[in-house]
Amino acid sequence: MISILDIFLNFLKIGVFAFGGAYAVIPLIEEQMVTNTKWMTFAEFSDLLAIDELTPGPIIVNASTFIGMKLSGVFGAIAATFGCVVPGCIIALILIRLYRKYKEIPVISEAIKVLKCMSVALIFSVLIKMFMNAVFPSGLGSLGDINILSLLMVIASFYVLKRYKVNPMLVMLTCGCISLIASFL
Repeated sequence: MISILDIFLNFLKIGVFAFGGAYAVIPLIEEQMVTNTKWMTFAEFSDLLAIDELTPGPIIVNASTFIGMKLSGVFGAIAATFGCVVPGCIIALILIRLYRKYKEIPVISEAIKVLKCMSVALIFSVLIKMFMNAVFPSGLGSLGDINILSLLMVIASFYVLKRYKVNPMLVMLTCGCISLIASFL
């Protein structure tokens, strides 16, 4: 079991650098949990992220809580959540005051535009990793091992979401049910 202090400090680090909204923080959490500390595999991270998307509440808080719970139970969940949330609250209060005071300065508005672009790039990088993990479970080296069902569900989900503007939760639940049924067949 991983120490509560280690969990708190790692999520404190994530909380301090968590800019760009919840989806932009996902690559940061993934890098810290999968690459740096190796506390979980990318497959485990993807599973937790999928569960996180199905539960109500802020994504970063849910992800922190789920990961902390997986690593060290209830106290791990509390440490991860607290470590992730406190820096954001403090930084947000400071930034709100500064933004209200200096929002008319052109450099500030340009910095906001740059941060938006960076957020999109970070979100897209996790999207690509999750797509590759779902469709090519053995990696790109073995193209014969393509998960056709996952590929079809990605294409169908994208089409249904764009064409019919269906609630994403319904699409996720449908894909989950299809995967569950396919695993039994």
